[in-house]
Amino acid sequence: MRIGLFGGTFDPPHLAHLGASLLAMKRLKLDRMWWLMTPGNPLKDTRGLRPLAQRMADARALAGHPRIDVTGLEAVINTRYTCDTLEYLVRRCPGVRFVWVMGADNLRSFYRWQSWRRIANLMPMAVVDRMGSSLYATGGRAAQALLRYRLPERLAPELAEYDAPAWVYLHGLKSPLSSTALRALRKGA
Repeated sequence: MRIGLFGGTFDPPHLAHLGASLLAMKRLKLDRMWWLMTPGNPLKDTRGLRPLAQRMADARALAGHPRIDVTGLEAVINTRYTCDTLEYLVRRCPGVRFVWVMGADNLRSFYRWQSWRRIANLMPMAVVDRMGSSLYATGGRAAQALLRYRLPERLAPELAEYDAPAWVYLHGLKSPLSSTALRALRKGA
């Protein structure tokens, strides 16, 4: 089983989340995609964050795909950081080949994540291109530190079989949608 893990607040979920998931599933030959909805991102102001149950219901309605599972796992297992959640999954699912999937905007700030090097050593990663992000994401601190583990994009279908650290940059999705921008619009309304 090859499962992509796509984390975030999903507040609100939008078509770029779905597009990134479908692109990753196709290009990485994934069997499933799990949306790991966090109760709250430690790097962001969560004061205006909608309740997890509401975000999950909205995400399920948006995804509407038989191979995309929306989960609030972090709330269930009481983890705060991505590295702890991923370690839990690797321990609990030894036969599964997981791939961490993130947008290129997250690659730029990845070095700020708690134990980001541990994440990179837990499972292969796929970075999905975002509008404007491709120009700076691969020049960031974490991308440069992990540069020697970057695989050519043509090897994307095999990424799940690689031992970590390994990562690939997936070009093709250029959506301008952003949950941060959509939240700002919601606050202004």
